[in-house]
Amino acid sequence: MIYFNCDYTEGCHPKILERLCDTNLMQTIGYGEDEICDAARAKIRAACGRDDIDVHFLVGGTQANATVIASILRPHQGALSAETGHINVHESGAVEATGHKVLALPATPDGKISAAQVEAAYTAHVNDASFEHMVQPKLVYISLPTENGGLYSKAELTALHDVCTRCGLYLFIDGARLGYGLTSPENDVTLRDLCDLSDVFYIGGTKVGALFGEAVVITNPEIKPDFRYHIKQRGGMLAKGRLLGIQFDVLFTDNLYFEISKKAVVQAKRIAAVCKEAGCTFFADSPTNQQFPVFPDAALEKLKEKYVYSYWARVDETHSAIRLCTSWATKDENVEALCSDIRAIMADSAK
Repeated sequence: MIYFNCDYTEGCHPKILERLCDTNLMQTIGYGEDEICDAARAKIRAACGRDDIDVHFLVGGTQANATVIASILRPHQGALSAETGHINVHESGAVEATGHKVLALPATPDGKISAAQVEAAYTAHVNDASFEHMVQPKLVYISLPTENGGLYSKAELTALHDVCTRCGLYLFIDGARLGYGLTSPENDVTLRDLCDLSDVFYIGGTKVGALFGEAVVITNPEIKPDFRYHIKQRGGMLAKGRLLGIQFDVLFTDNLYFEISKKAVVQAKRIAAVCKEAGCTFFADSPTNQQFPVFPDAALEKLKEKYVYSYWARVDETHSAIRLCTSWATKDENVEALCSDIRAIMADSAK
């Protein structure tokens, strides 16, 4: 079987594996306070163009989301999120398990929420006579790219940042697939923009070339103190922390993170072009490594004989949307085989 269901089916980039082997017997202090983690932090600060940011390494995305949100919110506060947001649908209630409610907002087909929605939710709360009996919105959670592959433009992020500032809300950006968003041709946002327009975000490694790991970047001085206590309390303080530092040190050397991300986006666009040529419509417009074509159910039965994909949504009685996902390691020959089979399968279903 050939896997196109997600972007973490492979291990790690060979340069990371080589560095892990080379440093295997190296002795360092633990818990991310070693010289390699320090070097990785310095490279991330340089890539962001900001020396005043705090960088912390955690093991995975759900852990990062729950830790960041729980560290910011007081017990009576919750997080505004798109109804399709990862923390709302794909983390088994991890945020709720920390004692904080996810306040879901209707999303666009590509998974975004707007500044107007955030302001309306905030205004509705403060103007409700029973506001003290309700969960208080205090943090806005978005993903870049979104769960449905959408991108926030710089203008949209600026609008969200401005309304959060005006309403006293924190803006947190989930960057599990950040590399694939930043390297999309349609993107106009930079790492520096994320620093300037959010209170905290993270740079995903697990889905972008690392064995595991996410780099949390804190820009707001209010939420920097004591964050390591929260990491420890949530089980995220890896004793052999240098394993995380090594991976991000390699990814942020010689532009590797962006080069491998761009390759995945190119592969995804090849697949999208063939799906379109073959007559597929799309559930969501995604300019990133995730594509959401709609196929006849009969065609999907043939496709799954050779390929693994993610079922996404029922479109009508005879059609379903799926997710085809590329990664930094997706092979040309696998993309070519998929494209060839899509052409043949769709041609047969049209007869």
